[in-house]
Amino acid sequence: MAKKFANVRVTWDLVILGLLFTLWVFASLTTKNFISATNVSQIFSNTSEITIMAFAMTLLIIAGEIDLSIAANLALSSSVLGYTYRAGAPIVVAIFLALIVGTICGALNGFLVTKVKLNSLAVTIATMALFRGLANALVGSKPISEFPDAWTSFGFDTFGTSFVPKTLPMIIIFAIIFALVLHRTPFGRKTFAIGQSVDAAKFAGVNVDRHKWLLFTLTGTMSGVASVVYTFRFSLSQPDNGTGLELLVISACLLGGISIFGGVGTMWGVLGGVLLAGSVESWLTLNEVNAQWRTIVTGILLLISVATPVAMDIVKRRRASGSIKKG
Repeated sequence: MAKKFANVRVTWDLVILGLLFTLWVFASLTTKNFISATNVSQIFSNTSEITIMAFAMTLLIIAGEIDLSIAANLALSSSVLGYTYRAGAPIVVAIFLALIVGTICGALNGFLVTKVKLNSLAVTIATMALFRGLANALVGSKPISEFPDAWTSFGFDTFGTSFVPKTLPMIIIFAIIFALVLHRTPFGRKTFAIGQSVDAAKFAGVNVDRHKWLLFTLTGTMSGVASVVYTFRFSLSQPDNGTGLELLVISACLLGGISIFGGVGTMWGVLGGVLLAGSVESWLTLNEVNAQWRTIVTGILLLISVATPVAMDIVKRRRASGSIKKG
């Protein structure tokens, strides 16, 4: 029996699961109402947009790229949704336009990275400012807050008297689709191959530029989806929507075991990372920790999530090297 446990490979996914379990046990013992139905529902609801954007961001980071404009894309898409609805368009048309705008923004990032050959970090910092500016020009200082009740209830309400948010089934469906795409399809294998070695991927016949453009476009589309959920959850369309969410999405991905250098990670680890980050935020909020300190904790989690997998990889390599020398 001991040998069987000794042969179990400790993956980062298991580490995240253990940390999540430990946090929930500790928080339930030290913080009143942490495991109440209301708070559990809020954890799922408050992480909805982060989870939706993290699905696509996972693939993008695995491919060795990054998109810092996702939250600004969300704000612009949300502004388009509110502006077109206020102008008299049916709500379904407004939602469709928000998704289109999100997709176009992602495609623009992909074009600048793959065709113009600009660095994705620099490009998306620039487009982050561009998208926020466009959102501000569209909506201005007067936020739009009047949306149909049937749609706003989708953003924040639960099924009946349960703690299950109405957005959760959609997120579960996305999780299954993205996990299958990443781990069970040629598209996912190409994504890993690009992240591990662009030259080797090209040699194997992968159209790297086209693949990366598709990933940036997909990331934009998911930002558009997140903008719809965010707009209806807060019943608000304004240029400041989603401020700071890009850091939460990236930290959740890295905390979930996605290597910042690309080529490594699982979708299930990212889901664990999102829940862990959301649970920490909820625990701090219930303990009345102010926003500044919560931001500091987010930064610490980001540092830990970047450093720990690298440290684990170094340890594994040293062990492997030691085994070879002994042999």
